[in-house]
Amino acid sequence: GFVAIPLLINTLLFGAGLWWSAGQFERLDRTVAGWLPDWLSWLHWLLWPLFVLTALVVVFYTFSVVANVIAAPFNGLLAERVEKMANPAGVTPPTTGLTWKELLLSPLTELNKLLYFIGWAIPLLVLSFVPVVNVAAPVLWALFSAWMLALEYSDYPLGNRGLSFRDQRRLLRKHWPRTLSFGGMTLLLTLIPVLNFLAMPAAVIGATLMWVREMPERGDGSRRP
Repeated sequence: GFVAIPLLINTLLFGAGLWWSAGQFERLDRTVAGWLPDWLSWLHWLLWPLFVLTALVVVFYTFSVVANVIAAPFNGLLAERVEKMANPAGVTPPTTGLTWKELLLSPLTELNKLLYFIGWAIPLLVLSFVPVVNVAAPVLWALFSAWMLALEYSDYPLGNRGLSFRDQRRLLRKHWPRTLSFGGMTLLLTLIPVLNFLAMPAAVIGATLMWVREMPERGDGSRRP
């Protein structure tokens, strides 16, 4: 059940995202082509792939955030179950079940992460429209999205251990090569048709295993926002 519910939510939202994005990309293509004078029409073919890549990263990450807000309580329980299976002899977070408190606090935690995302995404979005510099925008968006996805899914095992959002960022910065590698693989998974429907539960399981096996730091067992 912990896997089935996030999987169903992810499938529905990513299906809606693909349908919406297809129509928007076609409309934007016509708009961008209309902005450029004839003598600069060649720029359309140069800039369009960069724009599409940036838009894909932003759209798919946005839908990932929405899916995680809805599925957050179930993802926390999934992380707890995976940790117990991976490390049955170790210290594990207490089993509390899915309570109304969790249902209320989980969206607040996701909102905290969303505000953090917006605080960095706005400068990157502005940078995407600065001539010359915007060539680097897809790379910066990809790195930022990898970081955010790693932070997003690591929150479930680390949050179960009581690490605050600030402590989680500090911990993941300390392990930044592994963090970006995990986030990059998760981002790639979200961009692959069909496989992206499995991205959410797979990333929760992967982040939990990464933390249990590779990151020895432990929290105090009480979740904090």
